[in-house]
Amino acid sequence: MVFGRSSRKKRPVEPVTLKILVAGGFGVGKTTLVGAVSEIRPLRTEEALTEAGRPVDDTAGVESKKTTTVAMDFGRITLREDLVLYLFGTPGQDRFWFLWDELAQGALGAVVLADTRRLEDCFAGIDYFERRDIPFAVAVNCFDGATRYPAETVRTALDLDEGVPLLLCDARDRETVKGVLIAVVEHALARSADRRQTATT
Repeated sequence: MVFGRSSRKKRPVEPVTLKILVAGGFGVGKTTLVGAVSEIRPLRTEEALTEAGRPVDDTAGVESKKTTTVAMDFGRITLREDLVLYLFGTPGQDRFWFLWDELAQGALGAVVLADTRRLEDCFAGIDYFERRDIPFAVAVNCFDGATRYPAETVRTALDLDEGVPLLLCDARDRETVKGVLIAVVEHALARSADRRQTATT
C-alpha cells in the first residue's frame, strides 16, 4: 500500500462580508482610520478646501486640514479567513449628510469617531445611528497634544447608553483600529442574538 498526501484539495472558504460605516465630524480622522487598516488601496474622494467653503467648513481645532471628503472613503480588511469587513467612511460636513442614507443601507454597524477637542461634532452621528437603530461604537481618536479624558468621562459627556462600546484609539495605528472594528462587529452580533432570543421567548 502506498501512503501519500490526499489528492483532495481543501475547498476555499467563502468569507462572510460585512459592511461597517465610519462616521464623525469634519477633520476627526475618518479617512485616516480607513487608510490605516485597509488591505487594498483605499478609495478616497477628497477635494481641496476652498475659500468658497470657508463660511461652512469650521476648521477651528483642525487648522492644518487642507482637504475634505466629498462622497465617501472605501476600504477592506480581512479579520479572519472567513470574515471580511467593507469600510465606508462618511463625509463629515452637514451639506453632505444626504449621502449617509445611501451609505447606511445594509450596514451591520458603525464607528462614530470622536475628537475631545470638538466633541459636539460627533453628536449628529450618534443621533443618526440611534434613530435608525444601527448598532455603533464610539472611538475617541487620541490626537497628539489633545487632552486625554477617562472613557467614563467621555461617555457621560456624550450621554451614551451603557451598552454602547466606547474605546480610545489612534486612527493612524492599524492594531488599535482593528480593535475598534472587532468591538463594533461583536456588539452588533450580540445585539442581534439578544433580539432573536427575545423574539422566541
